[in-house]
Parts: sequence; C-alpha cells; structure tokens
Amino acid sequence: MSKPFQAIGDVINTSSRHKQQSFQEIYGEPENFLEIEVRNPQTHGYGSGLYTDYEIVCRTNIPAFKKRSSRVRRRYSDFVALRRILEHETTRVIIPPLPGKILLSSNRFNDVNIEQRRQGLEKFISVVSGHPLLQTGSKTLIDFIQSEHWDARAAYY
Repeated sequence: MSKPFQAIGDVINTSSRHKQQSFQEIYGEPENFLEIEVRNPQTHGYGSGLYTDYEIVCRTNIPAFKKRSSRVRRRYSDFVALRRILEHETTRVIIPPLPGKILLSSNRFNDVNIEQRRQGLEKFISVVSGHPLLQTGSKTLIDFIQSEHWDARAAYY
C-alpha cells in the first residue's frame, strides 16, 4: 500500500537549513560596491576658448579608494590623458575607447552632443573603474576619480 501524498515541507525540514537573514543583511551596504556617475556638464569660456567639463561622482567602500565618496570635475582632454596613461601602465587590460571627437566646431557645444559625450564618458569610466586589476593596480585611476588636484602631466611622468 502506498503512503498518502505529503507536502515537501513536511518531508524535508527546510527551516534548519536556511538561516533567517537580518534586516542589515537584506538592506545593508553590499560587501564591495562602486557607484560612479558622470553628470552635470558645464561649458565654460567664450569664443575659441570654450570647453565643457563633467562632474564625476563616486561612492564606494572598496579599500583601494581613499575616500568613500567624492566629486571632481574633468574635461574630455583629461579622459584622453587618463586613457593614454592606463594603456601605458598595463598591457594586461584592454582599455575601452572614448567617445569620439566632435569634428564640426559649430555643433560641438549643443546639448545633444554634450549629452552623448557625457554618456560615453560615463560608460568608459564605469568599465575602467570596475576592472579589478585597474582598481587595485592603478593609482592614476583612483586619483583621476577622487583627487581634486589631478594633473595628467604629473601622473604620466
């Protein structure tokens, strides 16, 4: 004679296997996190001296970073210098491309082009800063993201 049907919970004691998670474990800060944004583009100067810079906002608890949160401003040319330095520092990591230069100077500072560049710079810095070898092995990357006084010439030499 066969046994009557039993619910799986009655057959297997699941309560002893799974520890009840605390509120902190469910909603607390993850063990390692890195949030990075490129935002708030601002155009400065006038005439042929116009340029746009971008705010880089970083929040992290990764030990390689000196600060848990930071805000710095960088120009496109700073990103170009960072990419060149990172390529020089390591041959083990492929550094992704930056968004391209805007060739028509009359359209260079319109909102659409600035937003497209901002998105491309955010993608670039997110990929680069998220790479474990660069996080732990590149002081230049950390300084670029967190130091208000970052200088490409000083970092390169």
